[in-house]
Amino acid sequence: MTYVFDPLVPRPIDQPTEVPLGAPLSAEQLVALDEAKIFVGPANPADRPEWRARLRQWRADAHERHSYHGRAYDRPEAAWVAGCHTVAQVWLWDELLYSFEEHRFTPERFLADAHQRFGGLDAVVLWHAYPVIGLDDRNQWDFYRDVPGLRELVEVFHSAGVRVFVDYNPWDVGTRRGEDDATGLSAVLADFGADGVFLDTLKKADPALVEQLERARPGVVLEGESKLPVERIEDHSASWAQFFADSPVPGVLRSHWYERRHMQHHVRRWHREHTEELQSAWLNGVGVMVWEVVFGVWVGWSQRDAATVRRMVTVQRAAGDLLREGEWTPLAPLTPEAEAAGVYASRWELGDWTLWTVINRGDSDYLGPVVDGPVIDLFTDGCVPARGISALLRVAEGAAEPSWLSRVATLPHDPDARFPHRLAARLQPGLKSVRGTLRDSESLRVPLTDVVELPAGPYMLTVRYRGRETGMYQGAPYVDEWKPLPPRLHDARTLQRDGSLASPVAVAATEVTNGEFAEFLAATGYQPVEPHRFLAHWVDGRPAVEDEPVTFVDLDDARSYCAWRGGRLPTEDEWQLAGETGGLRRGAPAVWNWTESEHSDGRTRFVMLKGGSDYRAEGSEWYVEGGRHAPEYSVKLLLPGLGLARGATVGFRCAWDVTR
Repeated sequence: MTYVFDPLVPRPIDQPTEVPLGAPLSAEQLVALDEAKIFVGPANPADRPEWRARLRQWRADAHERHSYHGRAYDRPEAAWVAGCHTVAQVWLWDELLYSFEEHRFTPERFLADAHQRFGGLDAVVLWHAYPVIGLDDRNQWDFYRDVPGLRELVEVFHSAGVRVFVDYNPWDVGTRRGEDDATGLSAVLADFGADGVFLDTLKKADPALVEQLERARPGVVLEGESKLPVERIEDHSASWAQFFADSPVPGVLRSHWYERRHMQHHVRRWHREHTEELQSAWLNGVGVMVWEVVFGVWVGWSQRDAATVRRMVTVQRAAGDLLREGEWTPLAPLTPEAEAAGVYASRWELGDWTLWTVINRGDSDYLGPVVDGPVIDLFTDGCVPARGISALLRVAEGAAEPSWLSRVATLPHDPDARFPHRLAARLQPGLKSVRGTLRDSESLRVPLTDVVELPAGPYMLTVRYRGRETGMYQGAPYVDEWKPLPPRLHDARTLQRDGSLASPVAVAATEVTNGEFAEFLAATGYQPVEPHRFLAHWVDGRPAVEDEPVTFVDLDDARSYCAWRGGRLPTEDEWQLAGETGGLRRGAPAVWNWTESEHSDGRTRFVMLKGGSDYRAEGSEWYVEGGRHAPEYSVKLLLPGLGLARGATVGFRCAWDVTR
């Protein structure tokens, strides 16, 4: 199978839609425009008045055809979303949001970083289950409900003025079953006090689900992942502008034009540079999704793009009334010099104030006049930066200036926000190994029997894995790709790893059993720092079956046991080398094995699992792959905190450095 399109280029369905000019739109043409993502902006300025008239014609016709009334946007509980310009998608265990050392959430650190770099956030999506769901039978609700302190985390965000979305995975059909999705999601919304639902993989929710969620959380905001059908703008207050390509002359977002209070968030998750979607958001008066850790992969925003967001949201929040209620003129008339330089603007007029949101599509700074007449340049000192943004304000003669003008005028002028060649990431984490601290315990010298001994010296391995959005060792797997699709998504992959063992290593032929772990507890009195889910399958402190592999232990539990035995966990490579000799035995039931190959890229902790398990979640390609696997197979598992790394399908075996 081969690609039928270039993954670095927008697909036909992602392209903007032409608006026919030259005559009033026919009924068929009006209906066809319902399918647009973005309406193409005409290159000839002379065509733009007619183009704007056709957009108004379509909007009026579509409102009538779909019997639009807009009552969902009149709900006072949901009014906030019309001003929700920045939303961050964040993994619950992002190392800015959670401290593995302190075993607690650190929202103060996360919010401080967002304030410094992006001018603060209006909302967050607390991402929870994917890409670890499917490792065992826990369902998507378990990955929220079993998090200690989650309600308190939501309350901290609320106290900071940040709204919270929870995530709904409709594809979760193969883990443990309980209540139906509508009931489970409604309970999560109500119990944790969330404000909205992100509809993963969906454009829209079924009307019955919308109704039930509204009963559970009046004013709930629903936001889908792609183009929202026109008729459902009625009951979905927000949507992602994901996989939306703009035209060379910037166009108009269809959903926001249809209903100005409908908030869209531009997002390109795998891109390193965000100029096009930032400019589109600026001209349309909508928002952006700030997503830097994409399912465990660092795809950080440059200092320039972050500074652009900071400037945008400062004006958007201050001038919200203009953007929502003012007369919007897309591709407003500009001076001939500005037009020739590739400068474009939207004009927003309300009462005594007129705001122009301005962009420069060119590669050179524009220093000339943008509009005729006197204006206040809000933050660029008479310059529209190359590939950057600007804002102009006109106050009617004799009228008062807006109260927010002084706040906007104090925006710092970061030079890296102007020049494309000065792009610099604030944080570019490098891959590093993380070793857990082994607690003090009496080391026992044990005879190295029933082990697989590996000789010292160099080795080369072939590692097999599935191409997931988590990537593996190499960082972002789909840099600047428009939308990763099969055959490069979820495909079977291989890579070679080489290294050298400084001394012989012995890897236990068998996994540690419940009975052996019980002996360790009796001998040491070991208590984990974070006890949540520790040995959750034991009853009254004892295992039901002593000779099964011990599970519901995390890396620190396993490390502590191995240290007591005078050893340690094997690395991923040591485990594979031992497995390829045929000498490793699997317990029953088969479980994945922890390894000492734990890493952090500065924002995400992950560990390599080996061996596979008898458990397999069926029904979706998004689950962690289950089943037993050959020794060369590896899975990159993102590590959750607060005990959620402990589960029913992961155990461990020990290794020892051999000295003669």
